[in-house]
Amino acid sequence: MNAPLDGVRVVDLTTTFLGPYTTMLMARMGADVIKVETRDGDVLRDVGTGRHPGMGPIFLTANHGKRSIALDLKSPGGRAAMRRLVAGADAFVTNMRPDAVERLGLGPDELTAADGRLVYVALRGFGAEGPYRDRAAYDDVIQAASGLAAVQGGDGDPAYVRSVVADKAVAVMGLAAVNAALFARERTGRGGFVEVPMFESMVSFLMLEQQNARVLDPDGACGYSRTASPNRRPYRTADGFLGVMVYTDKQWLSFFELIGRPELAHTPRYSTITGRTEHIDELYGLVAEALPARTNAEWVAAMEPLGIPVQPVLSPDDLLADEHLRAVELFEQVAHPSEGTLTLPRLPMSFDGEHAAPVRGAPRLGEHGADVLREAGLDDAEIEHLRADGVLS
Repeated sequence: MNAPLDGVRVVDLTTTFLGPYTTMLMARMGADVIKVETRDGDVLRDVGTGRHPGMGPIFLTANHGKRSIALDLKSPGGRAAMRRLVAGADAFVTNMRPDAVERLGLGPDELTAADGRLVYVALRGFGAEGPYRDRAAYDDVIQAASGLAAVQGGDGDPAYVRSVVADKAVAVMGLAAVNAALFARERTGRGGFVEVPMFESMVSFLMLEQQNARVLDPDGACGYSRTASPNRRPYRTADGFLGVMVYTDKQWLSFFELIGRPELAHTPRYSTITGRTEHIDELYGLVAEALPARTNAEWVAAMEPLGIPVQPVLSPDDLLADEHLRAVELFEQVAHPSEGTLTLPRLPMSFDGEHAAPVRGAPRLGEHGADVLREAGLDDAEIEHLRADGVLS
């Protein structure tokens, strides 16, 4: 299969989760992603227990498919080498703060002026036009600032989702933005500057349903009663827990029959989706009361023929053994030259019914530095000079 981004070269000046996930997805789609690191490497290299220093398991997941060069960008030689790399790229992606990237001479005005076809993507904590522009931002901070922690906490203390969900959700927005800009360039011949701020992105993400009545009325109430219900949770059964989502008229009618309460279908407050949304806590309470009477398997067997969405609650360990995920081969084995066999999730979408081919494992620090500099036009003497000056690892 010809990968969708085959032939696209990306210079990746990102660290931790947000930027690396964006560019890893691009690599999975066929892009040649050159990861530019400091000589100490991305901090994520040392998160978790790996087989060798600097090759932690989360780094291996977030950076597979890329090539690595380690440069001292604080030195003139490092910055000059970086500009040579960018000169041959289709896209430049960074999650550095605006003031920091501009001090390096790698701001959007400078790089897009040098190459009008370059797509410059800035993944930032806060939009550059607002008063928070230079604030540091990590996933926890954005979960707090965006309203997600308050919603997650409900009527109690604010709580974080136990996943770096802000980093990953905004990374997917970043992927959409850079691919849209590359598509526009195919039509116009011009690149340009794309800003993807975490704060604004997660507020937009959250407020899809949470803005609610405030869409129409400045004095209306925010919030979505269905997701706010304390009875919306995985439901205990006789032998485990199930995720159950009864939603449509037909599904609720079938559920009422299933639990021996058919008369509830004629209760006015439950007969329409508007009424059910207003009284959802009562309905979810009914689900919670009913499910302990049967086992997981019994409920799945009863609900599936009725079209009621139902799934057992799985742990991360369970996912690696799940029969559906094995059948679709979501997890693939990738041979790594230093880390052995890696188990990594493939790109989950398909193109023309085919999945993208496996890619190389994550790079060792600076592993491809000489190669990518030669491709950028430097000769061996120039490369050795950078090494001798401590600019290139």
